[in-house]
Order: sequence, then structure tokens, then C-alpha cells
Amino acid sequence: MLRVHFTGLDLARLRLAGDPDALWETVLSLHRLRDKQGESIFGDWRSETRARLNGETRLLAPLVPSRGYFPDFLTPPEGVLGLDSGMQALRETPPDRVHRELGRLSTVRTLPAWIRSMAEGDSRAFAKLTGALHAYHEAAIAPYWSHIQAQIEGDRAVRGRALLDGGADALLSSLPPMMRWRAPVLEADYPVDRDVHLNGRGLLLVPSFFCRRTPVTYQNPDLTPVLVYPVRHLSESGPPVDAPPRSLGKLVGHTRSAVLGSIGGGCTTSELARRVGVSAASASQHAGVLREAGLVLTLRNGSAVMHTLTPLGAALLRGGHRPPPRRPQPSIPERSTPATMLQSPGG
Repeated sequence: MLRVHFTGLDLARLRLAGDPDALWETVLSLHRLRDKQGESIFGDWRSETRARLNGETRLLAPLVPSRGYFPDFLTPPEGVLGLDSGMQALRETPPDRVHRELGRLSTVRTLPAWIRSMAEGDSRAFAKLTGALHAYHEAAIAPYWSHIQAQIEGDRAVRGRALLDGGADALLSSLPPMMRWRAPVLEADYPVDRDVHLNGRGLLLVPSFFCRRTPVTYQNPDLTPVLVYPVRHLSESGPPVDAPPRSLGKLVGHTRSAVLGSIGGGCTTSELARRVGVSAASASQHAGVLREAGLVLTLRNGSAVMHTLTPLGAALLRGGHRPPPRRPQPSIPERSTPATMLQSPGG
């Protein structure tokens, strides 16, 4: 089990990544490509991706084993800015850090000659790594990027609504079931037993499409604390809210009723279209009508459009019944203890 210990300052510095991280998705997808779980979610992706690959998996597999540690330098924080920014940061990794992290990897498995050369500062070997990562990303991630973004935007909408409703406590309580907020500690399923004390540095939460079963974090305690966690895929989730009352369909139309019921804690237009089974244009049109009726709020953040229910829309879905009162949250005592090393479980 992983236990992340928060102080009051850490709660104030809790952040949620604004976009998918290109390199975390790339690295974690290597695990999904090789395991056999989640066939309903990843099955088509696996078969399509394997048909496009040209030996990249064989090159990268020793660096990103199916289980256990993989080097932190493969997932620099700039990956959240896009592949180009992430790859540039990767190329600028100091040689002594590459040597140190690959040395740790070599203690648990035998590395091929080209990776041992990279650990000794061979620039050609490092170029081989970046070329393989880029080619793999183009085959496995780039064709599905819009879908990955939609899933993560939907997750962010749920977390954002929780934050607005109840602050950092509610946000941490809203995380997927493998993570449990027992203030002031966030517990998580994890392959090793470990305690992490944030000591006022805060925590960056990174929702991930290809992360599965357990969250992932850095091994190096000197890096900014990051917790990458799995988003709930649509096929794993129940309906976002209770089924709308039948009378609602008679009032606003069955498709529009389904659109209202599928918005749940919030979603993008593309995610809404997938949930209802209509085109994006149709989902946008229905959301627009519901917005004009005061049932839906639509916010634009850059190129993303996010739909959420207004209190009136939520009440209409409940049939006019009030939600149960919110339980008061306990206060969070502030405390500080020494930092503890983080361990990357590799998926």
C-alpha cells in the first residue's frame, strides 16, 4: 500500500494536470500492449497498434518492463505540454541522471548493450531511444489522442466539480476506488508498502488513460511529487447518474433526456456523444437547447468545451427530490515529517 501524507500546505498546493501527459501515456501504454487485461477497453487498440509497429516494442521493453521500476527520466513533467516539449526535455536529461537511473534498472535485470552504452553517455544510443519512443508514440498514441483527451477531460470535470463543491477534501475523496482519502493520508493500492511525506511540496494529480489497477509515481524523492492515476473508462462505469424519469422523456424528448442524464458530473461534447450514441453535432445541438432552458452550463477552456448540469438540471433529473445533506469534513491537522523515496510500480 502507498500512503501519501498531507499537511495543510500540501492541500493548498494540490493540483490537477490540465491535459493528458504525452510521455506518461506513451510509457504506460507499453504495459497495456503486453498484458491481456481490459480486453473490452484495449483489445481493438492492441491489434491496431501491433499492426503499425516496426520493432519499437522490442527496443523499449528492457527500459519499461511489465512490472517494477522504470527510469523517471522517461516521463519529464514537460510531457503535459505535448510530445515535442516532452521529448525536448527528455533529450536534455543530464548524463549523470541517465547513468544513475539506468544503473538502478541494471540491478534488477540484464540490459542490452545499447542501453548500457546510453548509461555511459553514448549520444547515438540516446538518439536511438528518443527515435524509438517517438515512433512508438506515433503508432500507439497519436491516432487515439482525441479519444484520450476526451476521457481525461471527462475525469477532470468530475474532479473539478468535487473541488468546487467541497474543496481539496472532496477532490481527494472523489478519486477512483483504488485510492482512499482518510485525512490527512491518501492511501492507494500499490505493489510495495511505502509512505510518502509531501512536506509542503504539494502533489500533482495526473489522470491517465493507459494507467490501470494502481497509481504510478516517481522513484526519485527530489522530483516534484506526482501521482498518475487511472481514469474510469466508459465501459467500466455505470451510468453517470440515475436513469432520468420516464416523464422527463415525454417532456423534453427521449434523446434530449438521455443527453441530460449522461452529462453526470461533467463531460465534453465528444464524450457526451459517445455516451448517448449520437454524432458530436447532434450532442452539441441538444446540449445547446438544454443550455438555453437553464438546465446545462457550458464552459470553454481553450479548444475544449465542457458541459455540466445546473442545479435546476440536476433537480429535474432527480424528479424534484433534494439530495442528502453533505456530511461535514473533519479538519486537517498540519504536520511535517521527513521525505520518503517514491517507487514506480510501472503500471
